[in-house]
Amino acid sequence: MNKLVLLISFCALSLLSSCTSQEKEKKETAQYTVTNPVVKDTTYSKEYIAQIQSIQNVELRAQEKGYLENLYIDEGSNVKSGQLLFSIMPNLFQADFLKAKAEAKIAALEVQNTKTLADKNIVSKSELAMAQAKLEEANAELEMAETHLSFTKIKAPFDGSVDRIRFKKGSLIDEGTVLTTISNNKDIFAYFNMSEPEYLDYKSRAKNDIKNAVSLRLSNNELHKYKGVIETVESEFDNNTGNIAFRAKFPNPEYLLKHGETGKVLMTTPIKNALIIPQKATFEIQDKIYVYVVDANNKVHSKNIKVKQGLSNIYIVESGITAKDKILVEGIQMVKEDEKIIPKEVSPNKILMDLQLIKQ
Repeated sequence: MNKLVLLISFCALSLLSSCTSQEKEKKETAQYTVTNPVVKDTTYSKEYIAQIQSIQNVELRAQEKGYLENLYIDEGSNVKSGQLLFSIMPNLFQADFLKAKAEAKIAALEVQNTKTLADKNIVSKSELAMAQAKLEEANAELEMAETHLSFTKIKAPFDGSVDRIRFKKGSLIDEGTVLTTISNNKDIFAYFNMSEPEYLDYKSRAKNDIKNAVSLRLSNNELHKYKGVIETVESEFDNNTGNIAFRAKFPNPEYLLKHGETGKVLMTTPIKNALIIPQKATFEIQDKIYVYVVDANNKVHSKNIKVKQGLSNIYIVESGITAKDKILVEGIQMVKEDEKIIPKEVSPNKILMDLQLIKQ
């Protein structure tokens, strides 16, 4: 009986050993696609949230107190420079102007009569000087009255479009009251921020990138049809955010863009000798990105890589691997650390062709 038990145990162990051996052999003979990173010049675009502003946007304020007599435009109207927009009841200012005008005429006549008498030595030269001083004072008062009268006519300072009109005809307006806002949207500014490392990279490229051309993605995800250029960079970093502000200018001949809109500025950055791998060759552990590198003995080892930029289906690698390393492209979820495989080598260009990232 004991011999029979021993025999059965021996057979079971032999069968288990055979299965384990076959399973191990199967694992060792598993074939997976491997490739090398691609080294090539490329470009990538990065988006920056932007605030869109008119090149000219000003508040139109009343410069005199009075009743709003007339409105000559409607909200949203396009206006020309010098066009009359509002008028404030001018009666009081008209009266002051007429009074000042009359006083200036009287002062002019007095100077003329005094001069005639002074030429005949009937009055002294000092009396003539006093008459001339009174004339100058009267002319100054006339000019002041004329200026106040002109302030009752509020005109467009430049070509543009008006915003909401805040008061209706007949409203009592105080001096300094905002009546509306006017914007010149023929061109627009897009303001966006860069971090300090991005700014330094930009400045290192700007020497060879004279035009600094950028694109603008609108809130509906469509691209603005006109390219823009970066014009200025502010002189200081924001201590709270560590960012610095850029200003790009975009043509807007169709007046599609309005003051206060938002969008995203797209900046295309060239990279020389970029190290490129397919994203499907990577995996993440605790927010870190890894690849499996196949050594000379065909064993796989995980390596942490630092990604410079993620593009469509690919990563541009900053550090962690080299162009000579063989990386696992398929079977990422099936292999284990130090596992031996049979590598099926595929050219990196073939991998990128399959991803439709380069043309055949």
